[in-house]
Amino acid sequence: MTAGPAVAAASTAAPVQAPGKGVLLAGRPVPAAVLGALAIAFSAILVRLAAEAPATAAVFRCLYALPVLAVLAAVERRRLGSRTARQRRLALASGVFLAIDLVAWHYSIEAVGAGLATVLANLQVVLVALSAWLALGERPRPRVLVAVPVVLVGVVLISGVVGEGAYGEDPPLGVAFGVGTAIAYTGFILLLRQGSRGYPGPAGPLFDATVATTVAALAIGLAVGDVDLVPSWPSHAWLVALALTSQVLGWLLISTSLPRLPAALTGVLLTVQPVGSVALGVLLLAEAPSAWQVGGVAVIVGGILLATVRRREADARR
Repeated sequence: MTAGPAVAAASTAAPVQAPGKGVLLAGRPVPAAVLGALAIAFSAILVRLAAEAPATAAVFRCLYALPVLAVLAAVERRRLGSRTARQRRLALASGVFLAIDLVAWHYSIEAVGAGLATVLANLQVVLVALSAWLALGERPRPRVLVAVPVVLVGVVLISGVVGEGAYGEDPPLGVAFGVGTAIAYTGFILLLRQGSRGYPGPAGPLFDATVATTVAALAIGLAVGDVDLVPSWPSHAWLVALALTSQVLGWLLISTSLPRLPAALTGVLLTVQPVGSVALGVLLLAEAPSAWQVGGVAVIVGGILLATVRRREADARR
């Protein structure tokens, strides 16, 4: 999954909850959240290392995750019961948006690098709040509205139109795909959230969404001629690692831990994943963002904190 799970889980999370019985590391939410954020931070790095076409990487990162998710969903179903047909339909629909998100994000990685593409994908923090207001009547706090122009300034800085020496093969195209990633991920989060209401387990909804994502990503790849269904090594070893770390472990850790964290801490943890991805891109892939682009990263991370920290603190005091 993209950058988005770590941030979106917090941006749509409930107030602090007590540890859940039988939930992975629910009694240790801080290390669980950090491990989940770090697992997701590595996802863009693994996509680059796999060196596969965007649609190919999207198809197989989901396909390799399905057997594990199927087992987890079956165990969850025996423990919590079955979900309704409506819940399953919404989860499947969310997977179509996730397929668009993943393919666009992989193209963004190619154009502007793993770190910057991940930061751009985190724009969905603000977009989820605004879309929930427009579509569901969930009015955001004023801080979210203030964060909108802030993050847009960061987008402009990352695009390379300001200053010289911008990193990436095509920074403006990378920004366009990155913004598209955030928009698609917003649709995924809103649909998955609606489909998960009244059901406490994360594995079942994630399994349904991942099934739909696999099929939709394959359809996109066939339509644009950008999918190779013949596994090759070591590329697919990286995709297996991506499936198990980000698509399975990272998402499950994040979704079960952040609702149980102290409110002020969630805002800090939001920055672990995008900043970690930029740092890992520099250290492991020799990516070299310009000073203006690094400034754009700082501005977007600041906008994320502006949109989330105080809102979560207020929720926790209720």
